[in-house]
Amino acid sequence: MVTAAAVLLCLGMQAGPAEAARRAPSFPWDDLFGTRPQRPHKAARRSAVPLPKPRPAEAPAAAHAPAATEPEPPAAGTQSPAAPAEAARPSETAKPADAAKPAEPAAPQLSACRQALTEEIAIAPSIPDIHGAGGCGGEDLVRLEAIVLADKRKVAVKPAAILRCKMAAAVADWVRTDIAPLAQSLGGGISNLDNFDSFECRGRNRVAGAQLSEHGRANALDVRALGLANGKSISLTDRSVPRTLRETVLHSVCARFSTVLGPGSDWYHEDHIHLDLIERRNNYRICQWNVDDPLPQVAPLLPAERPEEAPPREVAAKSNAPKADTSKADHGKSDTGKSGTGKPNATKSDDAAAPDRSAETKPQPTKKRRQSRRF
Repeated sequence: MVTAAAVLLCLGMQAGPAEAARRAPSFPWDDLFGTRPQRPHKAARRSAVPLPKPRPAEAPAAAHAPAATEPEPPAAGTQSPAAPAEAARPSETAKPADAAKPAEPAAPQLSACRQALTEEIAIAPSIPDIHGAGGCGGEDLVRLEAIVLADKRKVAVKPAAILRCKMAAAVADWVRTDIAPLAQSLGGGISNLDNFDSFECRGRNRVAGAQLSEHGRANALDVRALGLANGKSISLTDRSVPRTLRETVLHSVCARFSTVLGPGSDWYHEDHIHLDLIERRNNYRICQWNVDDPLPQVAPLLPAERPEEAPPREVAAKSNAPKADTSKADHGKSDTGKSGTGKPNATKSDDAAAPDRSAETKPQPTKKRRQSRRF
């Protein structure tokens, strides 16, 4: 037993310092002089750093190369993993004005009517859309200022009419195709179109509370007259204008426009012609324009002038009745103017003849005076 105890004591003495060193607490000042053994550390991983490609032979000399203090940017093929993240970030050198600049709106697309209504057909610049109260206004509007004929002459619209493009194109085609040849035979051609009314936000016939007129939709035009190159004006509702001319205009407008209103339609269209392009079911059209006959010629109220070959008024004023009275008086004088001896009595004959002279010298009313008394 003594031997066993001695062996254990020796082993404990040999393992004691090492165990004590392992279990003893460590302090910052324990290894001031480097006596404590260093504990082993894990091997550090070394990341592969991409190296730049070798300098090509055709590169400029080193003297012209950038300064050595500036690091050379890595090639595109050897870009570091952090490069995509840096590229995703916005550039710090970007200008704030460029970043805050809004995108320009795209130009509005022109309609087919606007593209077809060129300056060779009409002077009709586009105007902004109108959106008024009660549905007034419209889109694709133009200001029809003049119509260009085939020979480059311009027919002015006085005043300029604000219309939809389709309505303006229909008016221009009507003037170029129908009215220009008709006016050429009257007075050297047409020079202007009298515009009585075009766009106006109102009800029909300007009645309060009535349905919105086509004038309020910029889809109607009122024409009053046609101006000719010789200075004359032809009113379409004037009854003194030849009937054939007015009927020709009537047939032309009723074939082109869906609504035509003139004299005879109502009391609001007695002095102008209303034209519009309203769309109805089954393409229904209205053409109400009575082409009246010319007014009859009224006889003059005053009598005609007296012709030169007429007899004098004094002779013409005499009638047969005074002559008969005079013959009777002369017969009486022959009977009573005799004395008992058969001789005529001069005194009685003079007295009897006096009333007859006064009757002959009394002025008689002329025909002109009698006619004037009737009125």
